[in-house]
Amino acid sequence: MKNHVIQQGDTFSSLAQQFKLKNEGILKTYHNLHCSEEDIMQEPIPGKKILIPEDPQLMAEESGSQYPSNPSSEEEATDEATNEGASSEQSSSEAQSTDKSDKNQEKKEEKKDKGGDSGSNPHDGKYFVIQKGTVQCNQGFKFPKFKVTSHQKHYWNDKEGQADYLAATEDDLQFDPPAQPFGQCKLKPTSGGYLPCAYAAAGKWQKSYEKVKVMGKSCLTEISELMCTTGGKITILKHGQQSEAGKNQVNKADTKEQQVYNPVVNFDQFKAETDEQEAEAW
Repeated sequence: MKNHVIQQGDTFSSLAQQFKLKNEGILKTYHNLHCSEEDIMQEPIPGKKILIPEDPQLMAEESGSQYPSNPSSEEEATDEATNEGASSEQSSSEAQSTDKSDKNQEKKEEKKDKGGDSGSNPHDGKYFVIQKGTVQCNQGFKFPKFKVTSHQKHYWNDKEGQADYLAATEDDLQFDPPAQPFGQCKLKPTSGGYLPCAYAAAGKWQKSYEKVKVMGKSCLTEISELMCTTGGKITILKHGQQSEAGKNQVNKADTKEQQVYNPVVNFDQFKAETDEQEAEAW
């Protein structure tokens, strides 16, 4: 890997294109996995260093369509069309016809997608959040844990009733540490740096799971959100529960993407070993 100092106006997308990576998600994930906790970024911060992967598997293919085509080839194509005697009126009418058909096709696909998603629930496949789960604010720098105060009754995946496994609900608005939980606030810049976080919740958590409640309070999942009165948006960073990948999840996982998370693991070999273990079990 190599370091790059973020400049004003840089985005994950522009940096991914600059360093010829597959996409901005690869860059963001790679940096946040390999940097220290205080250097985790949701958006590039000018002046800070970002970690750039150099693994060939994460680089964009040169023949791909992510980058603009060579202007000279476009000029050659134009010259060839002119030499063949194609009129501008014919080209224009053909282009309009193609655009219309493309738009009609897009509308059909959009309707199809909407119809297929009508019965889905955004919480499907998401984990419930517990007290030792962590949150992040898009205007802060630190990642505090929950402080569950709405109840002392329900625990997720813990028979012993440890406090860390208390289910977080829409009414749990306190964090640990309670003072300046997100460190400094990007919305309060000064000549000497950012002012301390003055977190104050603007109402309850949103996007809570209304179908599962504890003492009448909806439980939080990984997609739940909370707004701060200062203007920050707080989301779930880690749900806090431990999980194990099953055979189905392993087989569905993308090998190249997993290479980002575990660069020393041969994921194809891991898939094969998982299949062998299941065969032996039978």
